[in-house]
Amino acid sequence: MTERTDGGEGQRNDPRSAELAERLAAVRKRIAAAAESAGRGDRLPSLIVVTKFHAAEDIRRLAALGITDVGENRDQEAAAKALELADLALTWHFVGQLQTKKAKSVARYAAAVHSVDRPQLVDALAKAARNGMDATGRAPLDCFIQVSLEDDGGTHRGGAAPADVPLLAERIAAADGLNLAGVMAVAPLGAPPGPAFEKLAGVSARLVADYPGASGISAGMSQDLEAAIMFGATHLRIGSDILGSRPAVG
Repeated sequence: MTERTDGGEGQRNDPRSAELAERLAAVRKRIAAAAESAGRGDRLPSLIVVTKFHAAEDIRRLAALGITDVGENRDQEAAAKALELADLALTWHFVGQLQTKKAKSVARYAAAVHSVDRPQLVDALAKAARNGMDATGRAPLDCFIQVSLEDDGGTHRGGAAPADVPLLAERIAAADGLNLAGVMAVAPLGAPPGPAFEKLAGVSARLVADYPGASGISAGMSQDLEAAIMFGATHLRIGSDILGSRPAVG
């Protein structure tokens, strides 16, 4: 992905833009170092900046710094930001748990949904995406199957059981309007992320054996991006290390 490194004179004179530029550079350095260590320095994962709870103006600043992919996990907030920032060439990724009834709204602005975890959601997204393709000519909606990496009794962070991935994959692949992009997971709380991401890599390998185009692995956040890259992440979802702490609400 080609980035602009100069956001213009106004950006340079804006303290928040300078802060974001510094944070972004630090994360980019971590990504490059981790990729080099993993022997994939020429294949850097895509960076999705997760902007939940942060103002649309911060996304505008990030766009001026070259960011093109942003992630949100609440439909109401994401839809409003996408509308406000429609003048920017942004790719929106929905990365949070998604209610079936919200599928129609999400399909209006999102290019990808990273949290597909049940057949009913596949069907709802397919219907919404087909309608969008008919009305606007939008591209098929990329779908990542969210996989639960917790053993029984662990702290659950969402997702389908690994054994359910083939059924979901078949349903997505057969749906008009959807594109099976790969798998996604969140590392379990309170445990080293490496073994979990290694497990995800195994799930991905089995999926790709049946669907060669579904090679995406959406894994890795601020605290564990190095482990995710070591085990093949193609998409990183980074929030706090770029944007800082969430703004106070209220």
